[in-house]
Amino acid sequence: MKPFRPGWLPTLVVLLLLPGLIGLGFWQLGRAEQKRHLLGSYAERQAGEPIGVTQLTQVQDPAYRRVRLFGHFDTQHSLLLDNRMRDGHVGVELLQPFFDQSSGLWLLLNRGWLPWPDRRNPVQFATPEQTLSLDAWVYIAPGATFQLHADPEGGSWPRLLTSIDAGHLWTQLARQGFAHELRLEASPVSYRLDWPVVAMGPEKHVGYAVQWFALALALVLLYLYFGWHNNKKEKQHGSRHESTQHV
Repeated sequence: MKPFRPGWLPTLVVLLLLPGLIGLGFWQLGRAEQKRHLLGSYAERQAGEPIGVTQLTQVQDPAYRRVRLFGHFDTQHSLLLDNRMRDGHVGVELLQPFFDQSSGLWLLLNRGWLPWPDRRNPVQFATPEQTLSLDAWVYIAPGATFQLHADPEGGSWPRLLTSIDAGHLWTQLARQGFAHELRLEASPVSYRLDWPVVAMGPEKHVGYAVQWFALALALVLLYLYFGWHNNKKEKQHGSRHESTQHV
């Protein structure tokens, strides 16, 4: 059995890096499982019948629930969610308060994506004033919540923001409203609606996990190589030293 002598520096490097690489790999696998569960929940709830807003407020986990709305839009307070890309084109998502007459609550309704090719011109959209019956679903960002990055009290409407907190908006407008964004289903008043459920699918996380595990394996193989290679070099050095002494 060949003695294994990797040296203290390679050993220290392996002890420092290997647990981290393996941990990152298992973390990515965990994220993949979370995304599978999330996508399964989305598919199941999207197949269900819409519920009323009053019933929605009593649900502990409202994410992706379909909701039936009956009421009207607020034509004065529109929000534009900036830096939204579709097919390589820059645009915004249009969010507007919607008053549900059956529950007496305000809801922040995302009507979809609009192109904005020229920032010198305002985004063009129309807001219906009549009473509408609409279907939507609750969107809650996985692993994070929306935070308002701009001052909602200043400036004119519509307001251009990079992220949105519906609950904070109702506080600013002194209204009673639902704390999460709702995304409109296809209707005559919707714009482009092709939102991804998750920004990164489970397969991407699995791919990243494979990369981390591959790096861990490569580190171990290098460690073994240097351990036996150093031992071989020591033997060769010792043989040359003995030959010199004999001469």
